[in-house]
Amino acid sequence: MIKRMGIAAMMMLATNSAGAENRIDQIRPDAPELAAFGAHAIGVRTLKLVNPDQIDIKKVEPGKELPRYDRPLTVEVWYPSEKGSAGGEYHTLLRDGQTEVTLKGRAVRDAAPEKGEKFPLVILSHGYPGNRYLLSHFGENLASKGYVVASIDHTDSTYDDRGAFGSTLVNRPLDQRFVLDEISRLSATKDGFLSGLVDTERTGLIGYSMGGYGAVITAGAGVTDSAVAAGWSAPAGTLGVHKAGTESHRKLFDQRFKAIMSIAPWGMQRGMWDGAGTAEIKVPIFFMAGSADDVSDYAKGIRPLFESRMPVDRYLLTFDNANHNAAAPMPAPAESWKKSESLGYAPFDHYADPVWDSVRMNNIAQHFATAWFDLKLKNEQGKARYLDLVEDADKGVWAANAEGGFKPEHSYWAGFPNRTAKGLKLEHRAPD
Repeated sequence: MIKRMGIAAMMMLATNSAGAENRIDQIRPDAPELAAFGAHAIGVRTLKLVNPDQIDIKKVEPGKELPRYDRPLTVEVWYPSEKGSAGGEYHTLLRDGQTEVTLKGRAVRDAAPEKGEKFPLVILSHGYPGNRYLLSHFGENLASKGYVVASIDHTDSTYDDRGAFGSTLVNRPLDQRFVLDEISRLSATKDGFLSGLVDTERTGLIGYSMGGYGAVITAGAGVTDSAVAAGWSAPAGTLGVHKAGTESHRKLFDQRFKAIMSIAPWGMQRGMWDGAGTAEIKVPIFFMAGSADDVSDYAKGIRPLFESRMPVDRYLLTFDNANHNAAAPMPAPAESWKKSESLGYAPFDHYADPVWDSVRMNNIAQHFATAWFDLKLKNEQGKARYLDLVEDADKGVWAANAEGGFKPEHSYWAGFPNRTAKGLKLEHRAPD
């Protein structure tokens, strides 16, 4: 019996690997309202950027002069494009850094940008390790709604370039700021596809895991002395560039960032921030996490961070019983179902959650990202109703009239079809 089940399981894996399309653009029939794709056609291009004269954290040696290098960054850019044929492919690697996979989406490679309007910018910042396609479902979805979206391959932090963890700690917020500066520069030039396309005075940021860590610092939170000095931290005190109260950290902040979405942010459980650090936050933050997250630690990390003293509006969307992969990662590619010899496990674990369906979580995340950025970057005040909700979705009441519309006692989550807002909680805290 055990052998037969094993053979059946292997056949299922083979079928999934051989026959499935790895689509990043799926919208389930029960998706919340704002997850739907918008009216804009989507283009996509790849940028190769270089941030000059950066500290090379991988080569730092205590007591020696800090080595410096020109830091390369590859960035995928989605944008509203002229109408044309739909559909395209992305070629990337799995979590093992070796297996090549093809992703399917709606964006057209090198399509001509839509002209006549400047669009807000949203920057995407992946986890450790990850790459610029891990959050690609946000890229296409938001571009279709009138955003330019720039997703970073963080050097020293990708599947095939996994360097020292200290590099991730130091460079995440620096990369995020640099990409904003570069997109702004390219939009101001007369040549190039970004010319006149982007309004970087209205910039948002979505960071996941270590990208979420970077997003909290980008929002203004300075790190603690103990984090700078910790054994797991960046070498030779180089994380001190982000220490609370320092001039270097003050200069990092950029007021063009108007809204942050931080998904499963890592760090609070290690003492990365304290009340003095979070009190420096200057940008409204929408946190998102699974209640069973044991990487960023929901109980000791994410929730205490959300509850910390901050002079800004912030929200926390919780997926009940979801773990660290809640909402941000694209659906697991079919090839990831097979055990990787180099990893010793199936890379599927890097993308999927054992309780929640990935497409379902992606759609919910897309819905709230649309509401959040439309409200904060486009000043669409009507989107506030998608955030003004009964805290516990399970306690919302569906009360519809037979002829349409809702009765006074209706309190179900706005934009969610009946019976679909289950296992979710959205909490709000006003500025402290």
